[in-house]
This record gives sequence, structure tokens and C-alpha cells, in this order.
Amino acid sequence: MAAVEDIVIAGAGLAGLATALGLHRKGVRSLVLESSATLRASGYAFTTWTNAFRALDALGVGDKIREHHLRYERLVAFSASTGEAAATVSLKMQGKSGPHEIRCVKRNFLLDTLENELPEGTIRYSSKIVAIEEEGNVKILHMADGSIIRANVLVGCDGVNSVVAKWLGLPKPILSGRSATRGLAEYPEGHGFGPEMLQFIGQGFRSGVLPCSDTSVYWNYTWYPSPADGDAEESVAKMRQHVLAKLGATKKIPAEALDVIERSEMSEVVSSPLRFRSPLALVRGSISRGNVCVAGDALHPMTPELGQGGCAALEDGVVLARCLGEAFVGAGNDGGYACVTAALEKFAGERRWRAIRLVTAAYVVGFVQQSSNAAIKFLREKFLSGLLAKLMVDMADYDCGKL
Repeated sequence: MAAVEDIVIAGAGLAGLATALGLHRKGVRSLVLESSATLRASGYAFTTWTNAFRALDALGVGDKIREHHLRYERLVAFSASTGEAAATVSLKMQGKSGPHEIRCVKRNFLLDTLENELPEGTIRYSSKIVAIEEEGNVKILHMADGSIIRANVLVGCDGVNSVVAKWLGLPKPILSGRSATRGLAEYPEGHGFGPEMLQFIGQGFRSGVLPCSDTSVYWNYTWYPSPADGDAEESVAKMRQHVLAKLGATKKIPAEALDVIERSEMSEVVSSPLRFRSPLALVRGSISRGNVCVAGDALHPMTPELGQGGCAALEDGVVLARCLGEAFVGAGNDGGYACVTAALEKFAGERRWRAIRLVTAAYVVGFVQQSSNAAIKFLREKFLSGLLAKLMVDMADYDCGKL
């Protein structure tokens, strides 16, 4: 006999766990299917902007995250050509919807925190959906182990290669032409960096150094791969040397920033091609259909220049839990097909244009920051760096609301 579930969430990433926790806070049970044997914390850490902390506060876990991560006071963007600060932006300013708050949060800490708030048994590991069929209004989920789950609601938070997004007919994400690698360095005696985000831009790459706590520092590096990179993709050691050589060749990157990369732990997946959902696909495509929808990277994969991918996923979770929760426990609602369809359409309407703005802005910022074109380089170093840094802050001045 196939198991029957009211709400099935595919993927135990940020969007999936945020949605599950939001539903739990509203008294609605869900089942999260995670294809891996454990929570996957790929990427080490991510910039958690003001909008993400509003979402985390709505979920009731904001203070638990704050206790373990430094709050930034400023963002400093350096020119990789001159070594000079091209822009400095205060992060202590007041936004339109409240004070700004930016930290770099360890991904595994956040995922563990979200999981620990959920009832035992909410997440089912080693559970991969391989096919989706329909039987009336019920979705028949065929699992990799041969089992079947009947779902009254299906939420795809299953990442950039989403099975659910494919079922909805959303086009595959587009390759940006850029790749990224990253790592995390530990300093048991303290690292000495101040409460600031450091960026190094230009020369065909973009790199960031971001303290997570008093003893750990996250770094990232994005670039346009070329045949000249040689065998950098073959191993962690070769990728590390590739990054150090590229940054070191400028002779403008501070030694303490290079030391972070030198001593850091890196993933065995040495680099990742950066992909994004075409804004046109988001305008035309189906974010939801009937009792099925997508959220997180399954909805809006984006390049990392705004640092908003994970933040937007948390926003999605709060908005989706609010909409779905109303369909199940709101006055006059019974969780039936019509109520769920209306709830998911409301979610799609609220998130579509927010996703389009973030995806578009991230791509444009990345293009300008990493361009080697002489004209763009001149404009970037004379005028655009400050505008781009301010755009990053402005995009985070957003409140997804309460549950």
C-alpha cells in the first residue's frame, strides 16, 4: 500500500526546512524527503542579509543564529587592479523597513538549527523522487527505492536540478559562463579581521573574505573558466593553487586574505558552474500548478553576487508556510484541493517578481564586477563600485512578513 501524506516537501535544504518549520509553527504537519543520507551543507557558509534575519525571526530561530555569528558594520569593495578601496558602505544604516543586519552564517549550523526545531520524523533521509504521476488531484511519487507516496500537496525544494520544476515545465537553468569555489578557515586563537565584508573585484574574478565568528572565516571566488586554467579542476590542492595564483598575480590582495585560502578546508567538489533561471522563464513559467509548486533554488537559482540565494529561500519558506497554513487551518478552509490551489497561486504571485528582480540584479552585478572590458573597468572603479555595493544592501531591505 502506498503511504498517504497531506504535504510532501522534496528537499531538506534551506527552503524545504524553512517551509516545514513554518508549517509546524502553524500546527500543520509535513513530510520532508531528502535524497541524501544526511543534511547537505554544501557551500560552508552564506551571507545572511537583513531580509533573511526577518525570515528567521518569523520562524523563531533568529536569536539562535545571532549568538554564534558576527554582525558586520561595513562592506569594503577593493579594486583588484589598484588594491584601493573602490567603495565602502556602512551596514549600520537604517533601511526602509528597519535597521540592517548582515552576518555570514555557517550553513550546517543553520540547517541543524532548523532541523532541531522540527518534530522527530519530519525528515525522511535517503528518499529521492524519480518520477511524478497524477491520479485525480493526488500526486503519485515514485521513489528511488521502489516505494510510492501519495501526496495531496507537493512542494519542490529540490534544488537547481529539481524534478518538481521539470514536472511543472520550467526550463532548465542557464549556464552563466562563470564558476565558483569556496572554503572555510579556522583560527583557534582568533583571526584578527574586523566586523566587515571584504570584496576584491575585477581582473576577471570576484573574491570575498567574510568572518563568520571570532575563529572562522569564509571565502569565495568566482571567475570565468578558460583552457588556461589547466588541470585546476582535478583536485582541491590544484584548485587552491589556482585561486592563490590568480589572486597573488595582482600583487594587490592583502597577505591575510591569501592566508585564509591557504589554510582553509575546501569541498571535494572543487568548483561549481554558476547557473540561473532566465527571468523570462520566471515571467512565463508555472511556479505553481494545482497542488504543486517550487521554492528555493528549484524556483530561482541565481548567481551569488548579491548573496541572496539562501536568503530568498528563507523568504520563500515563510511566505509558503503562511499561504499553505491558511489553506489548512484558516477560517472556513479544510486543506482541500481548491483551498490549496488558491494558496499556492497566492504564493506564486507574491514571489514571482521578487525572484525576477533578484536573479536579474545578481547577474548584472556579477557581469560588471568581473568584467575585464576596459570601458566597464574604468566605470566600475570610478563610479559603479559604490552603486553596486549599495544595490546589494538595497536588495536586502525587504520584509517577507510574519507567519
